[in-house]
Amino acid sequence: MRETDVLGEEAVTPSAVPPAPVAADDAPARGLPRFWPILLLGAAVVPGGVIFAAGRWADAPALQAWRTVCLAVTVQALPFLLLGTALSGAINAFVPARVFSRVLPKRPVLAVPVAGVAGVVLPGCECASVPVANSLINRGVTPAAAFAFLLSAPAVNPVVLTATAIAFPGRPAMVLARLLASLATAAVMGWLWLFLGREKWLRPAVRHTGHQPGHNRWTEFRRGFQHDFLHAGGFLVLGAMAAATFNVTVPRTVLDTFSGSPWLSVLFLAALAVLLAVCSEADAFVAASLTGFSPLARLTFMVVGPMVDLKLIALQTGTFGRAFAARFSTATMVVAVLCSALVGGFLL
Repeated sequence: MRETDVLGEEAVTPSAVPPAPVAADDAPARGLPRFWPILLLGAAVVPGGVIFAAGRWADAPALQAWRTVCLAVTVQALPFLLLGTALSGAINAFVPARVFSRVLPKRPVLAVPVAGVAGVVLPGCECASVPVANSLINRGVTPAAAFAFLLSAPAVNPVVLTATAIAFPGRPAMVLARLLASLATAAVMGWLWLFLGREKWLRPAVRHTGHQPGHNRWTEFRRGFQHDFLHAGGFLVLGAMAAATFNVTVPRTVLDTFSGSPWLSVLFLAALAVLLAVCSEADAFVAASLTGFSPLARLTFMVVGPMVDLKLIALQTGTFGRAFAARFSTATMVVAVLCSALVGGFLL
């Protein structure tokens, strides 16, 4: 049957076209693959061979040492990570953000050190400090004070200081040095932003943190705790694996090259803290495992880590913008290394 199209030409209707016959060669293949015996043999032999080789390799002294270091760092740090994320979730759900703006002095110069000291009594991990600082800025707190709190809260809270004391038993000077160097870094960075910062660098994201009216506080606590623990726990395991790999695979000559020089060891562990991105509740145990380095270098590792690492740079970029993250992270690392050198050189 034919009909005329809009151009006046005859067009063939679909019903007038008979279906093309399907050739036997074009029909979909059915049954077993052509080389199914080889595939079956490989499926039976390869996994067993891999398991056998892994079992033989697992008995190697290097891998046993790797497993020991990795497991030790994870098991030691896990209780502190659990406690820290629970306290952080409780603060996020039960403490209104306006409390921070009420307790801070009106003068920004004085608000910066007060916000830094507030981190001593208000625990929080790095992942939580960035959105909390953003919330404080959105609610009228001066950015300099918010950034001082952002840096100090994950570095000098009670959980972190207790973990440091356990990781370095009988060495209270290490705990005091970490406290003072971290507070000094937070205050200096807050003042630097107050006097040298530019508003055009800062693009805070509009988001709500803390309790939302009409929502159940315990549900918010559970969700915040679950998110922080799973997120930070993953970084803890990766950090423990990286620390174990570092201890086992890096040749002793390389370690001697860096550890033998006071300044090279400090800079090396500062860069390592940025790359490992270990949670602040756990980095003291990682630092304690780096026995080939000086106490000053390990102090620098613990001061730089909670303030500048890869996950924090990513969080700051997404929250405040790329221009801010690039400048703030670079300046924070320089200030943290200098403060660690000054405080550690005097106390350690």
